[in-house]
Amino acid sequence: MPLIKKSTFNPPFWFRNNHVSTIYPHLIRRMKRIKYQRKRIETPDKDFLDLDFSKVGGQNLILITHGLEGSSDSGYVKGLVQRANREKWDTVALNLRGCSGEPNRLYASYHSGKTDDLHTVIEYIRTNETYQKIFLVGFSLGGNLTLKYTGEQAGNMPKIVAGVVGISVPCQLSKVSAHLNDASNIIYLKRFIRSLKKKAHAKKNLFPKSEMTKEQINHVKDFADFDGLYTAPAHGFESAEDYWAKCSCRPFLPKIKTKTLLINAQDDPFMPISSYPFKEAEQSTYFHLEAPKHGGHVGFARKFNAQKTLWHEDRIIEFLQTS
Repeated sequence: MPLIKKSTFNPPFWFRNNHVSTIYPHLIRRMKRIKYQRKRIETPDKDFLDLDFSKVGGQNLILITHGLEGSSDSGYVKGLVQRANREKWDTVALNLRGCSGEPNRLYASYHSGKTDDLHTVIEYIRTNETYQKIFLVGFSLGGNLTLKYTGEQAGNMPKIVAGVVGISVPCQLSKVSAHLNDASNIIYLKRFIRSLKKKAHAKKNLFPKSEMTKEQINHVKDFADFDGLYTAPAHGFESAEDYWAKCSCRPFLPKIKTKTLLINAQDDPFMPISSYPFKEAEQSTYFHLEAPKHGGHVGFARKFNAQKTLWHEDRIIEFLQTS
């Protein structure tokens, strides 16, 4: 029954405010530039994915998938890269379609459940690299994608994949989308929607015959609007609700057969506690859930010196070392 009832994360009182915990590391932390080695690979549908490797001669590799509108340059990705490299593990950051600095080729791009791209990357690494173990780590949207993939694969997961971790994962997309409309989350919602609308306008310019109009894009106010206008029709879903239902990782968690850890802070401002898979963890042999009382969304700061390793980075390495 791998529900971890007592977390080791116990921050000082000034980091027990969920908004401070969420925002502080992202505003204050200044990560050193990482000398990535970029490799572009082709996808079966004739698009491309950009992979950013950070190699230190390790025998193990962590494959990192970023969150919504993130990239290999996101601070939380670079923080884990540096922590893993100190452990003498190589890393590769998957830039989801359209997130590597240039538009992808197709009208479709990425979404919370697009696990075929993750599978393409794993198969590329298996074929072209010589690692003993591959570990999968996903943040937020990337965590949902990673956990969904792990459940989908169940008995077919490549043996080289030895462990999986998700951080601040929206396991039930419909509930999270509604929760982000709360007044207390307006700063996060506006930031995401502003970035998504910019990309939607770029898509419209590249694909002028697409059904969505610039006026419709301008009127997008939340995820229901955006996913209904672009995500669902672009990726073959009937509606935003259909997309959320089919791409949430929660229904796939009971199927997981690979050692997996989900870390979701109970005070994560993005997610209602009702979306947390406590029952799934209690009934699983492989799926572990650790839900510290504090930490915010991909926060988990312990000190004002945000250049130091954050708690979740140490916890990821600790968990994967036993996998």
